[in-house]
Amino acid sequence: MTSTPKHRNTRSQPTAWALAALGLLSACSSPAPQTPASPWSAQQLGLQAAAGSEIAADWWTTWGDARLQGLIRQALQDHPNMQQAQARVRRMQAAAGMAEAASLPQVGLGADFSRQRYSANGLFPKPIAGNTWSNDTLQISLGWSPDLWGEHAAATAAAVGQARAAEAEAAMASQMLAAQILRSSIGLARLLAQHEVSTQLIELRTSAQSLVRQRQEAGLDTRIERAQSDATLAELQAQHHALQEQIALNRHQLAVLCGLPPQALQDYAPRLDSFALAPLPTQLGADLLGRRPDVVAARWRAEAAQQQIHVARTQFYPSVSLGAFAGYNALGTEHLLEAGSRQYGIVPALRLPLFEGGRLKAQLAGREAERDAAVAQYNQAVLDAVREAADAIRSSEGAAQQATDQTSALNSASQAWRLAEQREQAGLGNHLSVLGTHAAMLAQQRAAIDLQARQLDVRVQLVRALGGGWSAEALALASR
Repeated sequence: MTSTPKHRNTRSQPTAWALAALGLLSACSSPAPQTPASPWSAQQLGLQAAAGSEIAADWWTTWGDARLQGLIRQALQDHPNMQQAQARVRRMQAAAGMAEAASLPQVGLGADFSRQRYSANGLFPKPIAGNTWSNDTLQISLGWSPDLWGEHAAATAAAVGQARAAEAEAAMASQMLAAQILRSSIGLARLLAQHEVSTQLIELRTSAQSLVRQRQEAGLDTRIERAQSDATLAELQAQHHALQEQIALNRHQLAVLCGLPPQALQDYAPRLDSFALAPLPTQLGADLLGRRPDVVAARWRAEAAQQQIHVARTQFYPSVSLGAFAGYNALGTEHLLEAGSRQYGIVPALRLPLFEGGRLKAQLAGREAERDAAVAQYNQAVLDAVREAADAIRSSEGAAQQATDQTSALNSASQAWRLAEQREQAGLGNHLSVLGTHAAMLAQQRAAIDLQARQLDVRVQLVRALGGGWSAEALALASR
C-alpha cells in the first residue's frame, strides 16, 4: 500500500524539475523593468487639500427656461454624438467581458456526421475498403488555461480600465454638449436683446434724421450735419441686418446641437434674465482631478497601459493549457452510442518561447512606451484642467467687475438722458439733444447686455471646467 505513492513521487520529480528549469529560463530571458514616467500630483499642481465647491450632477437644470432644459435632456439622449459615445462604452465593456472570459474554463459540444466511400485499394482493410460508411462523432470538450503568471488578470484589468475610460469620456461628451447648448442659448438671448435695443436706436436715429433735415431746411444746420445723420442711420441699419443674420445662424446652430433640424427653433426666443449665475468657488481643491471626466479617463488609460506591460511580460514565461474530451466515435450511425464507441482523453500542453528573434522584447518595449505616453497624456490633461478652471474663475471675477463698472456707466447715461429731458421741458434745450443722450444711454445698454451675456457664458465654462457635478466615485459605484 505504501509503494504506490513512493512510485508516483519518483515519477513526478523529473516533471517538477523540468517546470522549475523552464521557469528559471523564462525569468532569465525576461528584461528588467524600466523606470516608468510618473503622474503629477495635486501638490505639484498647486491644488488645495480641501475639497472645492460642490456642483449638482444635473447642474444645467437651473439654467434657462423649461423649454431649454427639455431640449438639453432630449439632446443628451438622442444626439448622434452621445449615441456614438454610448456605443464606444458598450464596445469597451464587451471587450472587458471577452478578456474576463479568457480566464474561465471553456466547454464545447461538437457533433460531426459524414458519409464516405472508402477506397478498395487504400489504407483501410475490408470490410471498410470498397464500401460506404458513416463516420460520426459526438463529443464534449473542456479547455482551460490556468493564470499562472497573472496574464489573464492583467488583461482583464486593462480592458476594464479602457471601459471605464470610455464611460468617463461619454460623461465628458455629455458635459460638453450641455455646456455648448447653454452657451449657444445665452448667445441667442444676447443677440435678441441687442436686436431690441437696435430697433430702438434706429427709431431714435430716424427721428433725429428728421429733425436734422428740418433744421437744415430752416438754415440752422448745414448739409454736413445732415450727411453725418444719414451715415449714422445707415450704419445702424447695417448692424441691425447683421444681427438678424446672426440670430438665424445661432438658431440653426442651437437646433443642431439639440439634435434637431436647423429650422426647428425659429420661434425660440430665450431671455438673459432666465439664466441664473452659479456661485463662484473660493478655491480649487485636489478633488478637481477626480471630478473632471477627461482627467479620470486619462488616468484609467494610463493604468490600463501599465496592465498591458504586465501582459507583455508574461509572454516570456511558459504557458500551460489543459484540455479534455469525452464522447463517441463510430463507423456507422447505428454503432455511435454503443459502449465500444466511447472515446476520451486529456490534452495537457506546455509552451515556452526560447528564441523569438527579439519580438517579445520589442513588444514589451512598445508597451512601456505606450505607458509613458499615456502618463504624459494624463499629466497634460491635469495641466489643462487646472488651467481651464483657473482661467474660468479669473474670467468670472473679471466679468463681474466689468459688469459693475458698466452698471455705473449705464446709470450715468440714464441720468444724463433724464437731465436732457428736464432741460427740454424747461425750454433750455432742444429735442435733438434729448435724442442724442437717449441714444448714448442705449449704447451703454448694449454694452451692459454684452457683459451680462459674458458673465453667464464664462460661468457655464467654469461649471464645465470644474467637472459639472460628475465624480470618479460615482463611476466606480455604477461599474460595480
